[in-house]
Amino acid sequence: MRIDGLSINLATVRAQWSLREAVAACVRHGIGGIDPWRDQLAATGLDDARRIIADSGLRVTGLCRGGLFPAADPAGRAAAIDENRRAIDEAAAIAADCLILVAGGLPAGSRDIAGARLMVEEGIAAILPQARATGVKLAIEPLHPMYAADRCCVNTLAHALDICDRLRGDLGVVVDVYHVWWDPDLTRQIARAGRRILAHHVNDWLRSTTDLLFDRGMMGDGVIPLRQIRKLVEVAGYGGPQEVEIFSHAWSRRSGDDVLATCIERFRTVC
Repeated sequence: MRIDGLSINLATVRAQWSLREAVAACVRHGIGGIDPWRDQLAATGLDDARRIIADSGLRVTGLCRGGLFPAADPAGRAAAIDENRRAIDEAAAIAADCLILVAGGLPAGSRDIAGARLMVEEGIAAILPQARATGVKLAIEPLHPMYAADRCCVNTLAHALDICDRLRGDLGVVVDVYHVWWDPDLTRQIARAGRRILAHHVNDWLRSTTDLLFDRGMMGDGVIPLRQIRKLVEVAGYGGPQEVEIFSHAWSRRSGDDVLATCIERFRTVC
């Protein structure tokens, strides 16, 4: 029986499997959706990846990732915009529900976070016409403030929604519990997001986390109120899958089948 309410971000099993192997494993385990990464498409070849995914019958809940707009000079910013346009075409090719946008951090040597945030907004505005033309929805993912310098200078759901309000169009947000669970304004901002919630990512925050990137917890092993947040996004109007996205040295050492089986068990019991 297929579990249509569960998707696996393929970063979760990147260490264990190729894209082809991960797709086959998700089908074998009855998982209903996947979210591949662009480098996985490139390693497989876009045409082959498209056929593999289409033949599997899996829903593509997103493509990771676009964004990374800030750069030290105009040429760098133009190159980032061109790269995002290619990402939009790839998302359209695999019929992804959305293209995940991680904004990018400060350019090397910069201390101007306001300037970096302006570059992000200008970059999204530049790619919106192509997204509209191809039918690809753009999903801004705010990341935890610890990533503000190097990965993402959009750090709250409120900020992401402000960008959506200003730019309009086929633009929404990702609610990734790892990045937003701590926010005292989360309840109000999820309600504000409403049907602009395009993806809901689940994992857990370990109380004694040891790595800023590669120590995410499996759902139920940490402190995030997963069911409470899920209820909030459902009340707001999102009825799509929960997508497991876990970057973890510990879980990457487990077998892929063990990881997927645990994802399913935790989805059923704690999500």
